[in-house]
Amino acid sequence: MTEMTGAEARTTRQMLSKVPEVTVWFWVIKILCTTVGETVADWINSSLGFGLVVTAVLFTVVLAAVLGWQLRLNRYVPFVYWLTVVVVSVAGTLYTDILTDKLSVPLAVSTSVFAVVLAVVFGIWYSREGTLSIHSIVTLPRELFYWLAILVTFALGTAAGDWTLSLTGWGPGTSVLLPAGLILAVVVGWRLGANAVLSFWLAYILTRPLGANLGDWFASPRADHGLGVGTAITSVIFLATILVVVVYLTRSRRDVIDGPQRQTPASATNPAREGLMLGYYAVVAVAAGALLVWTSAQPHASASDEPAAAPTAATLAPGEVAAKFPAAEITKFRTIAQDTVSKVQAGQQKEATARIKDLETAWDQDQDTLQPMDNSGWSVLDGKIDIVLEALRAKTPDPGAETQALTNLLAALR
Repeated sequence: MTEMTGAEARTTRQMLSKVPEVTVWFWVIKILCTTVGETVADWINSSLGFGLVVTAVLFTVVLAAVLGWQLRLNRYVPFVYWLTVVVVSVAGTLYTDILTDKLSVPLAVSTSVFAVVLAVVFGIWYSREGTLSIHSIVTLPRELFYWLAILVTFALGTAAGDWTLSLTGWGPGTSVLLPAGLILAVVVGWRLGANAVLSFWLAYILTRPLGANLGDWFASPRADHGLGVGTAITSVIFLATILVVVVYLTRSRRDVIDGPQRQTPASATNPAREGLMLGYYAVVAVAAGALLVWTSAQPHASASDEPAAAPTAATLAPGEVAAKFPAAEITKFRTIAQDTVSKVQAGQQKEATARIKDLETAWDQDQDTLQPMDNSGWSVLDGKIDIVLEALRAKTPDPGAETQALTNLLAALR
């Protein structure tokens, strides 16, 4: 038996890919991961009261540990790979949120900056390695470029998705349609001969706003046209689904790239067709931009519009709430509101924000029971709760405004 030379041995080691094959399972689990990235970030930041910066630092440490684990492996391991994607998704979301919420960077600016950063990452990667193909991730430098590109795509997708929502005022359900439609357009382009690597990365970026909007749709209250599941339960559902798919892929090896690195032969590509489809992608981008411009010009409600309308809502007569709704439920809402007032007055802003989430969750869970009892009374209370939530979650909370909103709610819960 002939022994391999050192060069041959190194080449053999490079044949083990560190990433999964791009199958339908890849896209399913990728969307699930992006959804979890949105809901877990919101849950830890807001519901648990950790705060944006602390949560970002926490996940940066976790990201470093998980990524180190992934880089030490010499082959693709589904659990470690997708755990890394989940953590990168959460971290990328938090980095964009810090720019927006803490540093007041406009979403248009952060979207543009992340797009430029991603272009630079791709440019350096291609100039060094000569390919951006997912099938070429067989060396450490390529894997480092790969994970850096993924992190930037999550940040870019978060910024672009949030910017779209701010321009259009779309609700959680409607906002899913645009990224879904664009992904479908990319699939059509790929099937018609568009460059496979370009199509992959376009779809990869678009799955971020799609997954985030799905997460918002599941977690948002029904009053805001969501499904009212809540961030915690949504996170658990999607994490459990990811785990099931990962176990299946681990056992079946359906997404393992076996054998040597696969590159598309030059003879198999059609430069003329790729150029034509590049024009098609440009047309799709222009059409999407035109849709956003047109939609942004239409009258629509924004987050800042909602509190202004609520104070004009009908008031409740003394004792009306007690007469219409179960006493146990009203007591529960009053207890949470009073706890929140105490925390606000004690200067415990994070604790107050976390506590008011309990009120939002309880109110949404009881909607199907309470609203049929007295729709007008329920609407008045719902408006007052919206004002409280807006005050507690303001970028620069005002204890006076928070206390006033909570006092008005307590007065209505009589």
